[in-house]
Amino acid sequence: MIKADTAVIDRNNITVLGQDDGPVLMFAHGFGCDQAVWRKLVPYFVDHYRLVLFDHVGAGHSDISAYDWDKYASLDGYATDLLEICAALELQDVTLVGHSVSTMIAVVAAAQEPTLFSHLILLAPSPRHTNDPYDGYVGGFTREDIEGLLASLDSDYFAWAAALAPVIMGNPQEPELAEDLSASFCRTDPAIARHFAEVTFFSDSRPELRKLHTSCLILQCSDDRLAPPEVGAYLHKNLEHSTLMQLQATGHCPHMSAPEETARAILHYLHTHM
Repeated sequence: MIKADTAVIDRNNITVLGQDDGPVLMFAHGFGCDQAVWRKLVPYFVDHYRLVLFDHVGAGHSDISAYDWDKYASLDGYATDLLEICAALELQDVTLVGHSVSTMIAVVAAAQEPTLFSHLILLAPSPRHTNDPYDGYVGGFTREDIEGLLASLDSDYFAWAAALAPVIMGNPQEPELAEDLSASFCRTDPAIARHFAEVTFFSDSRPELRKLHTSCLILQCSDDRLAPPEVGAYLHKNLEHSTLMQLQATGHCPHMSAPEETARAILHYLHTHM
């Protein structure tokens, strides 16, 4: 039986599925989402793994009263939560599947507790979304781009969500995917979403990369507006134990738009590295 700290369980709305004695897969969702975004991916793993899903504080059915504006002003606060979830469930040898901003939350957590994580699966990762004119780093956006995005969010959050979701999702031939993502955005408190957006789009996690010694898989998506090809190449160069795989899936959310291809890539990596 899994012992658990009920305060942490409630705070992060933790769900445990699958095999109690199976290898542990923890799924960490990205900005504006909650654990529901993994529903298409879960069936590929539930028969052989112990799956741990949760909501970041401020998202989904997490305990909104636990949202600490100072704690969550950086990715460190979210990384602390990850480590507390692992401690509460007494997890070991965790493979952490992170999407978007949660890839860097995973990097921070694994750098702090390297023996806890066996592998990181970095799905559509980016260590910095803004270009750095001083060293030539290409993140895909200027600072002015991000400031404009946040100004639009401040003006009308729900209109912003409806406009941004198709850009993030891509796959215009399947508009229901963008509608699903927009609905997820709209389930988040606008003030918290604004705060998390600023943290997400202005964080620079590049210094954390050299601290990481955990094996990781970088899953780079095709035609991803939030993480261009240069980002995947940068991560592969700067993460010493990394494997870079280019997916045919387009957009920023392949776990939603191409779950079979995404699951197949993860399973192949795990079967060849465990």
